[in-house]
Amino acid sequence: MFKEFRDFALKGNVIDLAIGVIIGAAFGAIVSSIVDDIFMPVIGLILSGIDFSNLFIVLNNPGNVPVPSVAAAKAAGVATLNYGLFINAVVKFTIIAFVLFLVVKAINRLKKQEAAAPAAPPAPSAQEKLLAEIRDAIKAQK
Repeated sequence: MFKEFRDFALKGNVIDLAIGVIIGAAFGAIVSSIVDDIFMPVIGLILSGIDFSNLFIVLNNPGNVPVPSVAAAKAAGVATLNYGLFINAVVKFTIIAFVLFLVVKAINRLKKQEAAAPAAPPAPSAQEKLLAEIRDAIKAQK
C-alpha cells in the first residue's frame, strides 16, 4: 500500500498540482496586498476618505461599549457585520478570477495555434525510399 501511495504522490500531475497550489497561495497574498494597500485606500480617498476595512454594523453591544473600529469591536467581544471586509474580499476575488480568465484564454489560444498548424509529414524511411526506387525502376522497364 505504501508503494502504491508513493507512486501516486510522485506522479507528475500530483506534483504539478502541489506547485500550482503553492503559487496560487503566493498570488493570493500579492492580490490581497494590492487590494488592501493600494486599490482600496485610493478608492476610499476618492469616496471622501472611506476606509473599507472599517465599515461595519454593530449587531449586538450588550455593554454599550464604544466601537470605533472592527478591531475594537473584536477586542470588546461585540458582534458586528463587517461588510467593508466583504467588499475587499469581493474585489480580491474579482481580480483573481480575471487573471485566471486571462491565463485560460492564453492557453486556449496557444492550443488553437498548435492545432491549426498541421505537423509536417515524416520523411520516408530508408526502406520506403528503396521500395519507391524499385517501383520506379519497374515502371521504367515497361
